[in-house]
Amino acid sequence: QVQLVESGGGLVQAGGSLRLSCAASGRTFSNYTMGWFRQAPGKEREFVATIEQSGISTYYTDGVKGRFTISRDNAKNTVYLQMSSLKPEDTAVYYCAAAHSLGVVDHILDYNFWGQGTQVTVSS
Repeated sequence: QVQLVESGGGLVQAGGSLRLSCAASGRTFSNYTMGWFRQAPGKEREFVATIEQSGISTYYTDGVKGRFTISRDNAKNTVYLQMSSLKPEDTAVYYCAAAHSLGVVDHILDYNFWGQGTQVTVSS
């Protein structure tokens, strides 16, 4: 089992920035590909970003490229999502997830463990 706890969400104005953190405990963090997903009200949960075990390779959904940056610190068992130039359409609950897979992974079904989510609200 891997336990994931997100933090850093909140209310921000359009154009602002937030940094989400996800602290992992349990099994060896560096064995897992990590991802961020989000779910807006009335919509399905969608992929945002992923980072593979070493932190070298990353992948983003098109709508956040150039605005969001995923990173990880294996010594701290933590993955981050730096969000800049936020837009109202970024408003959602953001979830951290861990996949026991090799390389970057963008499909929700490939993720084995999930956090409880953190709310991000971007006002216009």
